[in-house]
This record gives sequence, C-alpha cells and structure tokens, in this order.
Amino acid sequence: MKIPALPRRRFLQTLAATAAVGAIAPRFAVAHEGDHGESGESVPFKISLAEWSLHRTLRDPSKGITNLDFPQITKEEFGIDGVEYVNQFFKDKARDEAYLTDLKKRCDDHGVKSLLIMVDGEGNLGDPNTDKRKKAVENHHQWVEAAKFLGCHSIRVNAASGGTYLEQIQYASDGLRQLCEYAAPHDIDVIVENHGGLSSNAAWLAVVMERVGMENCGTLPDFGNFYIRRGKDPLQFDRYLGVQALMPYAKAVSAKTHDFNDDGDETNTDYFKMMQIVMDFGYHGYVGIEYEGSGLDEYAGIRATKALLERVRAKLA
Repeated sequence: MKIPALPRRRFLQTLAATAAVGAIAPRFAVAHEGDHGESGESVPFKISLAEWSLHRTLRDPSKGITNLDFPQITKEEFGIDGVEYVNQFFKDKARDEAYLTDLKKRCDDHGVKSLLIMVDGEGNLGDPNTDKRKKAVENHHQWVEAAKFLGCHSIRVNAASGGTYLEQIQYASDGLRQLCEYAAPHDIDVIVENHGGLSSNAAWLAVVMERVGMENCGTLPDFGNFYIRRGKDPLQFDRYLGVQALMPYAKAVSAKTHDFNDDGDETNTDYFKMMQIVMDFGYHGYVGIEYEGSGLDEYAGIRATKALLERVRAKLA
C-alpha cells in the first residue's frame, strides 16, 4: 500500500502541531463541544472520571463492586457527572442489550453521562498482517455499537502496530480508517490514546491522524503516557510538546496522575502549564481523571486529582 502524500495545508497543520516551538495554533483544534463539552457555560472545562482509576477496586471480589455500580459511585462519591468506561470490566456485555439497558438506566437515574468506552484486547488495529488487521477492526465493531447505545461520543482505541516507522504509519492509518468508516454512520468517533510504542511518539501519531483524514478520527491526549520505550534504555517524548502535538485532533483529554506533594500538586506534571496548553487549543470538553498512583488509595487519589483540576479551572476561568 502506497502512503498518500499530504495536501500542503494539512501538512503545514501537522508541522505546526509537532514542531518544538512555544507558539500554539488554536484554530486547528478539534475539541468536542455541545453534547460533548460545555460550550457557553461559565467554566472552561468539565471533569469526568475514567473507570481505570478504580481498577483495583473493581478487580477485588471482596469489594462487591462491578461496572454497573460505576455511575452511582462516580456521582455519589465524587460529585462527577461524566463517565469513561473501560471495556475489560464488561468484556462479554458489548452486545448484551439487557445489560446495556440496565447500565444506561443507572446513568439516567443518577444524572450521569456516558462519554466514551476505552477498548483494549481486541487485536491490533495496525497489525502488519492484513487479515489480522481486518479482524481487529471487526472486533471493535461491537464496541462502536455499545457506545452508540449508551450515548457515548467515542470509543478509545490503540494504534499498536509492527514494522518500520513508516510501515507502522501505513498499517495503523489503514486499520483506523476502516474502523472510522464503520463508526461514522453510528455518529461515533474513534480516538487514539498515546499508549506505548510509537503511539507515544506524538509526532508519529499526528501524522497517522493526517493519513486517516476523517472527521471522526481523533486523539485522546494522556498527560502521562509518553514512554515510547521502557526498560534499561527508556525513551520518552516530552509530555508538554506531546500534548501540544495531539491537541489539534483531541476529542477527549486524560488527566493522568500518580503522586502528589503536600500542596496538592501532581509531582510529574505541572497541571497549570499542561491545562493552559489544552485551553489554548480551544478545548472545552470533559477532562477525565485517571489516577494510577499507589501512594493514595484509589478514592483518595481521585479526590486529589479532582481538587487539583478544580484549582486549575478556577485559575483559568
């Protein structure tokens, strides 16, 4: 498959997004508004909760908590009205209409909005093998349908691939384009998180977005997932430049946290600096809390992240 050339305008957009410069081009932003954000409201962004923040709780049988309890916990424990599901916590329920109806009712009963489903374990959308890549695309179809049923705007996918740098652009963009073509009639966006490998190279992922070239294909910039390679010889993309490069395509944002100091600031990410980048791109959608730390328990970590985002929001407002 030959990689098509970029039109000059779109090439310049990608160049602007990936250049290591301080200037930001907000006119290129692809932020969700309306049903997906809060355009016209008095605060610059709303706060949602990513289900992964509770992954240890959900995996602990002694807690007696399942995915069906997630909307109620989100609203009653944290005062948050937007949820981001993780498919592994209801992996066999994607086409179970009774289950999805129950989940949707629980959201409605508690005034909670379903925003997106994070999809893992369904094959590599950038698999070098054509048949495996097609199968991975088909495996994601059920989550597009589930997202539509629940009222989500997106499914979050991964762009895992193999081969050379350029080959992986080719394979990932092909798989994503196929999935986006399926998702478009359902009015569902397909958004890619920087989630390891070349997807954590923001310049690479920005080019993939351009290669796909579809309105319902975008990114989910995660503040902390910029390790291209871990281990003895780690390689990490600068998180601030990375978010800057991915924001032109962002349809959701992931506020990753691990550790906090005594002042309540995240020790790995300057949240005031990072959220200023997000806001400078004209993004006014939900910002999803994803606490992954171990210093605090999950509930305390979520509360600490929310408090930090509220402080940032107050300053930006």
